[in-house]
Amino acid sequence: MADPFEQLRERMAALADMRNVAQLLDWDQQTMMPPRGAPARAETVATVQRLSHEMFVSVETGRLLEAAASHLDGAPPDSDDASLVRVTQRQWDKARRVPSELAADLARASSVGHAAWVTAREQSDFARFLPYLEHNFELIRRYVDCFDNFDCAYDVLLDDYEPEGRTREVARLFDELKSELRPLIAIVEQHHDRVDDSLLYGDFPVVRQRQLVDWLLRQMGFDRSAWRIDDAVHPFATGFSNHDVRITTRWDEGFLPTSVYGAMHECGHGLYEEGIAQSLQRTPLGHAESLALHESQSRLWENMVGRGRPFCGVLAPQVAQVFGDGLAGLEPDALYHAVNRVAPSLIRVEADEVTYGLHIIIRFELEQELVEGRLAIRDLPEAWNARYKEYLGVEVPDDAHGVLQDVHWAAGLIGYFPTYALGNLIAGQMFERAHADLPDLDAQLGAGELHGLREWLREHVHRHGAKFTTTELLKRVVGGPIAVSPFVDYLKAKLGQVYDLDLR
Repeated sequence: MADPFEQLRERMAALADMRNVAQLLDWDQQTMMPPRGAPARAETVATVQRLSHEMFVSVETGRLLEAAASHLDGAPPDSDDASLVRVTQRQWDKARRVPSELAADLARASSVGHAAWVTAREQSDFARFLPYLEHNFELIRRYVDCFDNFDCAYDVLLDDYEPEGRTREVARLFDELKSELRPLIAIVEQHHDRVDDSLLYGDFPVVRQRQLVDWLLRQMGFDRSAWRIDDAVHPFATGFSNHDVRITTRWDEGFLPTSVYGAMHECGHGLYEEGIAQSLQRTPLGHAESLALHESQSRLWENMVGRGRPFCGVLAPQVAQVFGDGLAGLEPDALYHAVNRVAPSLIRVEADEVTYGLHIIIRFELEQELVEGRLAIRDLPEAWNARYKEYLGVEVPDDAHGVLQDVHWAAGLIGYFPTYALGNLIAGQMFERAHADLPDLDAQLGAGELHGLREWLREHVHRHGAKFTTTELLKRVVGGPIAVSPFVDYLKAKLGQVYDLDLR
């Protein structure tokens, strides 16, 4: 009799291959595909998704799961076999509620929506994008209607990106976070003249930026034999295996951090994909299912390392060498202060660490209102602009700098946004724990030695792939669930240095 685990793995391997095909089509659309290819690409993506969904939700998959579960023979819950059955069962139970044609429609709309968004964003024209966004939300509501085992509609969507995540718990964490961030921002803004970030603005030719980013990524562990970097309208990362990792960034010749920290952010994602154990490849465990955990890695590398004082001592001389001229004598402290200046702004991906959380909370609140029908999609720009005025005190000049700045809603990724701010909180907990386990971590970072932190993260986080939920993994690594205080304490310590304030 055939080994039930081997049969299940064979089926899951084929499904992983189809998932990779879908991701490759998406990667190509965002980096290589000519714009007029969008309609045909949408049909191809829909076909791949329909076939994959049909194969996954079939009775045969259920039979293999049942057979494998009966042969666990008391295997430890954290073993590869027990984890494979548990995670696949959870995904199968949810996916089989969704008709395959709806899964295909969602994939098609994501591809079409992305193409429409690129044009609408270029023209700063929300009205042009409105029909596509209305269609996306119509499909999302049909998707939500497939389920009756969640407390609220938004739970269904959040669960896709943060397994077992619940809206009420996220709202509780965000209320606590908001209560900490808003007074902190107010205090720092009273002393805005203490920090000068003018050195970040100027004339930075892309060819030199590429040189700097290439050096930076190699420091982090970028290996051209297994990685590649490309340009994208909206930076992203994807992995087809732990030996085929793709990241992207974008370039702004007038503002250096766009490319530098965008690349560090996406490389943080890439290191996660690269670090997943070989034994988990081509299974449902072979990628990071929790995007809060994924975002914790990108935010940690981008901000806690990249904008940290130790690493600024390494980065500043490199910036000076690459660009010369007015930056020839760049001091580490000057760079450290500049890249940590707090200033409420319009664009999420370029926001400082402190105001970033409010960008996410705005989106989290608006998404719930849209999904529940409390906000009409045609009224979204007005609601967006009002929320930015209320929370960040900024006026939104146009749609491109407002409601059209992110790709997520265009691609149907509803429920994704909260994971960014949750990732910040988790990063605070992990960075605190890493310092406890690696007492000389700051010295390592200050010497440009990033492998110690990278290997600590690989051992404690990356290698496990999707074996554990966020709650389970955090219990193993930091001893408890997601918490706000470590991240806030980290911010206060950093801003106290940057602004010469006692924020304790």
